[in-house]
Amino acid sequence: MSRPDLSLSLQFADPRHKALLPRHKVLRWMRAALELPGEITVRIVDAQEGRALNHEFRAKDYATNVLTFDYSHEPVVVADLVICAEVVEQEAQQQGLDVAEHYAHMLVHGVLHAQGYDHEEDDEAELMESRESEILLALGFADPYAAR
Repeated sequence: MSRPDLSLSLQFADPRHKALLPRHKVLRWMRAALELPGEITVRIVDAQEGRALNHEFRAKDYATNVLTFDYSHEPVVVADLVICAEVVEQEAQQQGLDVAEHYAHMLVHGVLHAQGYDHEEDDEAELMESRESEILLALGFADPYAAR
């Protein structure tokens, strides 16, 4: 099955995990979640920038794993994903995951948000988590929602 085109800008404000995120892998992981062509910027940030953005745009005073700023769902998905390196690393360690595997999950999660998926309501969360599991399993990763 062919995947939609993706124009990707990959930025490392925090370069600590740059070696774990080669462009070809990031493209593969994100394209697996895309349902339409996309123009997406991914910015890997430190905790300070992640916290400032989460505070400014969500009124939450902490750094979170991924923030999605979606601007268009169709005919082209246009979005910015901001991923906090420190949070991804901490969560991977707490969950016993490889850091790159957790990045793959956060990228898939962010791309689904960019297309309008959400997890605020139980039925929406079930649909989004099911889609994430399906994509990550197809990519060769473990189901992030299976009991560990």
